[in-house]
Amino acid sequence: MRQKLVLTQIFLLFMVIANAQKLTKNEKKIVKNIEQNSAEAISFLEKVVNINSGTLNLKGIEKVGKEFATAFEEIGFESTWIPMPEEMNRAGHLFAEIKGSKGKKLLLIGHLDTVFEEDSPFQTFEMVNDSIAHAPGGNDMKGGDVIVLYALKALKENGLLKDAQIIVAFTGDEESTGNPLEESRKDLIAAAKRSDIALGFETSTGFNYATVARRGSSDWKVVVEGKRAHSSGIFSENTGAGAIFEMSRILNGFYTDVRGEDLLTFNPGTLLGGTFVEFDEMTSKGTVFGKTNVVAQKAEVRGGLRFISEEQKERARDKMREVVSNNLPHTTATVTFEDSYPAMQPTKGNEELLAKLNTVSLDLNQGEVIAYDPGKRGAADTSFVAEYVDCLDGLGTMGNAAHTPEETVNLNTIEALTKRTALLIYRLINE
Repeated sequence: MRQKLVLTQIFLLFMVIANAQKLTKNEKKIVKNIEQNSAEAISFLEKVVNINSGTLNLKGIEKVGKEFATAFEEIGFESTWIPMPEEMNRAGHLFAEIKGSKGKKLLLIGHLDTVFEEDSPFQTFEMVNDSIAHAPGGNDMKGGDVIVLYALKALKENGLLKDAQIIVAFTGDEESTGNPLEESRKDLIAAAKRSDIALGFETSTGFNYATVARRGSSDWKVVVEGKRAHSSGIFSENTGAGAIFEMSRILNGFYTDVRGEDLLTFNPGTLLGGTFVEFDEMTSKGTVFGKTNVVAQKAEVRGGLRFISEEQKERARDKMREVVSNNLPHTTATVTFEDSYPAMQPTKGNEELLAKLNTVSLDLNQGEVIAYDPGKRGAADTSFVAEYVDCLDGLGTMGNAAHTPEETVNLNTIEALTKRTALLIYRLINE
């Protein structure tokens, strides 16, 4: 048994040496630099996590942006803060760029905002143990932003960014995108049109996964009007079914008639019904007034739709419109849709990027990287540029419970993921 253990250890050592030999001299320098800067990267992450940047905290987002802007400028990037129109009630975006003429033109995507607003009790970076930290937005996605920064820093400090073409785009409203989308994503799309490849640093779904496809998302709203009357007359020829019964029919129809396609999901998120209904779109809060002896005259439901292609989205919408049109007596109903994120489809170019990332990971002795199930991923900014460039996403930090007060970030994996990112960028800008 002891001899077998020794032989196993020798074999593993041989594999480490063999994989290390696959790295070039410059790549070994990059890896060493990232190891040397690892503690600094964690400190920087703690610093930016402790600055609240909930989507509606515009000043906080800009403050985080300034921290990153300064850091990017120190490694030779030119940074620009792009404000959004005041009426959008959204912060701006940080863009940082180096302009050259060598290799692939890269667009590196992150975001500065989090779901934790100023009134959230979850505000600070706190160590749980030697490898895990509770961190509001540390996993989604300030950790991914830090990976981008320190991967580029390692390249810069080894003189390997000369004549590269790289745009870093950190948006300020990813968690609740500003409207109109034509304005809030204008600069990101323009950057994509000047690029060959986009890499997204949203939360990793696992150390050995990356994202080649994401579902798009769309909002929908159904409004039902019924006849207000005494409840003793409900179902009668004169009164009809009322708004709440009609809404129940519609939702059941969605469940039975629209559901079923692979990667298509839809969810009613809020439902209000009664005599009077009021809903605040900005805060997503509403109030109702009604009585048990009065037939409801209004009902409203708001929900989300997820899809893997524009064709699938339109099929689902057509079925929903058909369900809504078959009204119960003395009721009317309308359904409206609002686009949010387009779909990022699994293209050949995306899969080729995954193959390159996989080679990097194997060369680093980090194991195989495979595609993650798009049905288990939410939408992200990468989707807005997928029409124009090859994309890979999910390259950010690992952690758990994102969007909850229990959100954690795994600090032990940041160094390894930064190495993987840096070598991928290095190889792409030298193609």
